[in-house]
Amino acid sequence: MRIRAIDLVDVLVYLVVLGAFVQLFPDVISETFLLSVLTAILLKVVLELVMRVKKRIVARIRGSQTAALRAVNVASLLLVLPGSKLVVLELVALAFGDAVRLGGFVQVTVLIVALMLARAGMRRLLAD
Repeated sequence: MRIRAIDLVDVLVYLVVLGAFVQLFPDVISETFLLSVLTAILLKVVLELVMRVKKRIVARIRGSQTAALRAVNVASLLLVLPGSKLVVLELVALAFGDAVRLGGFVQVTVLIVALMLARAGMRRLLAD
């Protein structure tokens, strides 16, 4: 896996969004700037993997030949969506302990949505 310029832009955008969340939400904590940078990198890696899994499941849903197979794939997607937030919370806890907390399920969900929107906005801005 090569590191592209857009990956570095993503990490920078994630760092800015994470910093805003640390300032705005008392439950979101990052004790140092370096931990924020490492958390942004971890979020980049995890969210890239989760997006690949989601794309594969959506492709399987579209390619499903039977209703039963489609239902199984939809159920898989419905498990991956909230499950990915729990994976993010656990990986951050494992990697950084109490030095970094992303809040609870609701805060991490809002954080991930904000990260994805900021990422999409930056990519759209750079595409022009």
